[in-house]
Amino acid sequence: MPATTLDPNTALVLVDLQKGITGLPTAHPTAEVVENGARLAAAFRKRGLPVVLVRVVAGAPGRTDAQPNGGGGQYPADFADLAPELGREEGDIVVTKHTWGAFHGTDLDLQLRRRGVTQVVLGTIATSIGVESTARSAYEHGYHVTLATDAMTDIDAEAHRNSVEKIFPRLGESDSTDAILALLG
Repeated sequence: MPATTLDPNTALVLVDLQKGITGLPTAHPTAEVVENGARLAAAFRKRGLPVVLVRVVAGAPGRTDAQPNGGGGQYPADFADLAPELGREEGDIVVTKHTWGAFHGTDLDLQLRRRGVTQVVLGTIATSIGVESTARSAYEHGYHVTLATDAMTDIDAEAHRNSVEKIFPRLGESDSTDAILALLG
């Protein structure tokens, strides 16, 4: 379903647009995803709306069959460096997470509520992991959720498709970057 409206207090939340993630092979060109994220960030800043840049620095401690980083141990020192194309500004909120979702174990909800945020626009990498997990939590926290589907991708095309077609319609509204920018006015 196309996005219908943006609340006056909407925040942009970009998940894991960082060097260690944007360098992975993805289902859609990462450069386009980063560009659309940067366009959204610039528009939100121009309107004085919160921009949240989320980065991951580690994985949850539980054992899994699929080990992060290929089971290879430490991440490179620049793994969590945010993509410079985002044009990070002093007023941006930076959230550092240790799990898939941006809400668990962070102060994201507190940061949003302090600013009176009622809606979040989400995007970036990976659709079925960080974005979906954050969207689920945002919905459960009572935020209106809008998903910028051309400002996200996944390492697996089928996982991306499943999130966009099967999961996101239950959590919020989805649309393109251009349509969301048009709603911003």
